[in-house]
Amino acid sequence: MVTQRNTWQKDKVREALCEAPGFVSAQRLHATLRDADTGIGLATVYRALAGFAAAGEADQLQSPDGESLYRACTMSSHHHHLICRSCGKAVEIEAKAVEQWAQETAAQHGFREPEHVVDIFGLCADCA
Repeated sequence: MVTQRNTWQKDKVREALCEAPGFVSAQRLHATLRDADTGIGLATVYRALAGFAAAGEADQLQSPDGESLYRACTMSSHHHHLICRSCGKAVEIEAKAVEQWAQETAAQHGFREPEHVVDIFGLCADCA
């Protein structure tokens, strides 16, 4: 396992990610950091976010448009998300029925050690 060193730039990206209200794109996070006059480049933001996601510090998903979005991870175990298409609010959820379905479906087809990603996009109560 490769250990990445911590830098002040990564600390600033992590801080901005933790302060974001929901899932954000690298471009949006970079704009926040640019507005704060940090001098951190977009490539640095992308590298930091990829590292956070690989280390389990951030959740990464694709928006319905295919854009990668990130959020500081608050659950250490496998989980899923409910995400508002309007405001970006995200709720981390456990979904035991989904886990059971994934295991059973994989086994029925001779697959072992299944992995999956389930994110549900909709409108939160405030936006509906």
